[in-house]
Amino acid sequence: MSNEQTRFWDEQYRLPRPTRVNARLAEIVADLPPGTALDLGCGGGGDALWLAGRGWRVTAVDISANAVRRLAETAGARGLPVTAARVDLGTDFPDGTFDLVSAQYFHTPFALARAEVLRSAAHALRPGGRLVVVDHGSTAPWSWNQDPDVHYPTPDEVYAELALDPAGWRVARADMPGRQATGPGEQRATVVDNVLVVRRSVP
Repeated sequence: MSNEQTRFWDEQYRLPRPTRVNARLAEIVADLPPGTALDLGCGGGGDALWLAGRGWRVTAVDISANAVRRLAETAGARGLPVTAARVDLGTDFPDGTFDLVSAQYFHTPFALARAEVLRSAAHALRPGGRLVVVDHGSTAPWSWNQDPDVHYPTPDEVYAELALDPAGWRVARADMPGRQATGPGEQRATVVDNVLVVRRSVP
């Protein structure tokens, strides 16, 4: 875990952030029966808290000690079943199997074998479980990455990088819908989400 990465993400989560759930995750998971969930790069903890509030048992991991500490405190105060842990997903992956693995806006300005992390996530699914990957498909005004030449991989490109055996996993959803988003300071803008849902086959 490099000091540079740790400092960057700890600074991002130095102050409390709003803990609302990501819209696409709520849309996808709303009608699913609760089970065990893994939240990759949990950040402010909005997704983990929302899932736990709906009966999911959540493991939430992030490289930022500030993020996981604040999430653990909030979940504890609310009596919610969330285990928050500091994990560098570039070098480690949580143990266990899950009904849901969520990777919401799992982007970083640092080197990361992202496809390998998401492949590990797919393999951590129980039969019938879902990997939900929601990526930025456009640049919001408040994004830390304002590079006009940035390429946002499509859901099909992300799935291809995972190189999963089609006998064991299938694409349940792959699209690029737009929505109205709210950023820091209640800034609003139209953004595009690249949505991929992969489901593990049931033997």
